[in-house]
Amino acid sequence: MATSEVSVANGAFKVKVWTAGSGGTPLLYLHGFDGSVGEASFLQRLAETRQVIAPEHPGFGTSTGIERIDDIIDMALYYRQFVETMGLAQVDIVGHSLGGMFAAEIAALSPYLVRKLVLVAPFGLWLDENQIPDLFIMSPTALQRNTWHEPESPVAQQVLSNLTAGVSGPAAVVTRAMNLSAAGKFLWPIPDRGLKKRMGLIKAPTQVIVGASDKLIDPVYGREFANRISGAQVDVVENAGHLPQFEQEDEFVRLVTKFL
Repeated sequence: MATSEVSVANGAFKVKVWTAGSGGTPLLYLHGFDGSVGEASFLQRLAETRQVIAPEHPGFGTSTGIERIDDIIDMALYYRQFVETMGLAQVDIVGHSLGGMFAAEIAALSPYLVRKLVLVAPFGLWLDENQIPDLFIMSPTALQRNTWHEPESPVAQQVLSNLTAGVSGPAAVVTRAMNLSAAGKFLWPIPDRGLKKRMGLIKAPTQVIVGASDKLIDPVYGREFANRISGAQVDVVENAGHLPQFEQEDEFVRLVTKFL
C-alpha cells in the first residue's frame, strides 16, 4: 500500500493515509481505538478488487487536528471533508470499533456519501444490562486479554507490534497513551454520544460483524445495532474477539466481499 500525507480543510488537519487498488466503489476503512492498522493483510486483499483508502484519525499516530474536533458530530463532518478532499463522490465504509462509531455517524449525517456500510465490533451504544468495561483503566495485559480470542497467539503479538510501529518499552507506552487519549474524547466515560437517536437516519445497506469471543463489546451490541438500522444484517465470527479481521481474516474478507 502507498502512504501519503493528506491535508484537509486548508491544512487544519494533516493525516497519514494508506491507499491501494483501483476500480469499483472506493472503500474507506476507519480504524479502531488502538490506532491505524497500516498495511494490514486484510486491506491488501480487499484492494485486489477495488480502491481501498485507510486514513489515520486526527490525533492518532502522526496525524494532526484533534484539537479542532469537539465531539462526534465534528468527527463525522471532518470525514465528509476528507472524502470530498480525496475527490470521491460516494464510498463504501468499513469501520472497526471506534471507527465503526464514526462510520455510523457519517452514514446518518451524510447519507449521500455512503453506498454500503460495514460496522465491525462498533462502539456507540450503551446497554445497562451489558455494560462495556472501561478500557482506559486497563493495563496493556488486561486490554489484550479482553480484546483477543487467543491473546498469546502469533497474530495478536504481530498486530500489537504493528500498532506501536514496532517500538517497545517507553516508546510503546507513549504511543498507546496518545492513541487512547484521542479515543477518550469519544469513548470516555461511556461511548453513548447520542448515536442511538440518529441511527434511524442511516439509509445505506448495513452489515454488522462481531466476534463471538469479544470481551470488550459483547456481541449483543451487534444485534442492538442491527435492530436500530433498517434492514441491517448481523454476522457472528467464531473464534474471534474484538478484531475478527485479524483473528479470522479469511472469514472476514469473505463476509465483507460478499456483502459489498
